[in-house]
Amino acid sequence: MQSLAILLTVFNRKAKTLQCLQNLYAQLPIEGYTVDVYLTDDGCTDGTPEAVKEQFPDVNILHADGNLFWNRGMYRAWSRAAETNDYDFYMWLNDDTTIYPDALSVLLQTSNAYKDKCIIVGTTCAVGNQAIITYGGRTEKKGLMHPSDKTQQCDFFNGNIVLFPKSVLEKVGMNDYRFRHALGDFDYGMRARKLGVQSVVAPGILGECDEHDSLPVWCNPKKPFNKRWKAFRSPLGHNPEEFFIYENRHHGIVMACFHYFTNHLRVMCPWIWRKD
Repeated sequence: MQSLAILLTVFNRKAKTLQCLQNLYAQLPIEGYTVDVYLTDDGCTDGTPEAVKEQFPDVNILHADGNLFWNRGMYRAWSRAAETNDYDFYMWLNDDTTIYPDALSVLLQTSNAYKDKCIIVGTTCAVGNQAIITYGGRTEKKGLMHPSDKTQQCDFFNGNIVLFPKSVLEKVGMNDYRFRHALGDFDYGMRARKLGVQSVVAPGILGECDEHDSLPVWCNPKKPFNKRWKAFRSPLGHNPEEFFIYENRHHGIVMACFHYFTNHLRVMCPWIWRKD
């Protein structure tokens, strides 16, 4: 019997969180596997943890004060899971992602085909529209990849649906705590590749999640400067120091300095980048 820990971070999206868990638990049990869920409640005020506890009492809920955000929340859940049990697999799952009924089986079967030595990435599409791919594996040259009926190798990935065999954790470690919200998923894939660990996109589409495609506040010329600057410095905005760490690590100091300068210019003069 092998073991799987599923990791989530949630903040004030009660309906989506419950839907996510409903679709997850509908796939359980999986023959040959025990499955535990670890959920970081990052200071929810909308009753999410209470509803989860009532409807899914087996979920291990970790409470935080609202300052972890996504990446650090996932780190907290992963750390607790690894301390609790020596799991054979760990899986990231975003609470705004609705996984399809065969998602877990496809991920585990794909991992088995690679002898449980690779990161396995699941692809999502827009809600109700499989023609629009929203999250999944990515390449540095072409960006977001479209899945096929066969596996494909990617350079890095979005963290919506990702399976990590224990061998990957032992070689790469967990996601980097220095990143608060974004970049922790991209950084993990890039670090893994440098260490010789492949990231593989599983066949087909494994779930649905709408893309957050509106123009960010920090570079929106229609927003006043004080709001742009606040968003720019926010973990949910751009946060230039964390982006500098990421780019310096994976693209070099010249590119990191260049984008550090141009992103500050963009928040001050966003109209320069207008395309209309």
